[in-house]
Amino acid sequence: MIRVEHLTKRFGGIAAVNDASLEIATGSITGLIGPNGAGKTTLFNVIAGVHAPTSGKVFLDGEDITGLPPHELFHKGMLRTFQIAHEFSSLTVRENLMMVPPDQSGETLYDVWFRAKQVKQREDEVKNKANEVIEFLQIEHVADELAGNLSGGQKKLLELGRTMMSDAKIVFLDEVGAGVNRTLLNTIGDAIIRLNQERGYTFCVIEHDMDFIGKLCDPVIVMAEGTVLAEGTLTEIKANEQVIEAYLGTGLKNKATA
Repeated sequence: MIRVEHLTKRFGGIAAVNDASLEIATGSITGLIGPNGAGKTTLFNVIAGVHAPTSGKVFLDGEDITGLPPHELFHKGMLRTFQIAHEFSSLTVRENLMMVPPDQSGETLYDVWFRAKQVKQREDEVKNKANEVIEFLQIEHVADELAGNLSGGQKKLLELGRTMMSDAKIVFLDEVGAGVNRTLLNTIGDAIIRLNQERGYTFCVIEHDMDFIGKLCDPVIVMAEGTVLAEGTLTEIKANEQVIEAYLGTGLKNKATA
């Protein structure tokens, strides 16, 4: 679904991403791992249109999408979440979900005045879909809670829910486990697997928690110093001496042999 060819992104004289090439297969949950500063989030930002690349190409289903802005990629089915959740804190969970679908008829003053019936019908459709998402994610108990009052893990679930309110093809998840307790992390992981298996979502996941990566991801792509170092199953990655020596250290090696 995604093909990245020789992608480079420089900030001044620093190459945050340096001649990186990779592919994300349709229907996969692909893991992207590496130390802080490896270029993972910058790679996400370039793919998702937040930053224009210095050089290289990005393709979505064979279409060149290099440099397209996020709102255009949204309409093509590419979405991303952030390490720090970006909820509308003064709206409820349900209202946050209802904000997502584009081109709602109630967004224009003309429709509100002269097409009230159609506006109400569309609003009911969006609300019903939001309720389905809330049920899918098992967050009925916070559906009417202000999003700003949610825990970190609940906000990550809400971000995942917002991707379900549009026709997503591929979702990029940036450290979905950061600051999340183990119980909620398991809930998030189960939801990602269900979305992948039941609804055909393709995911690419940045994460430092190797247990979480092992539960969800195959293949796993390793980045270091802005480029792709290795790719394979997590078992293969843990046994890769080049990966261990380059940046993962003895911690991963010990875990692999434990």
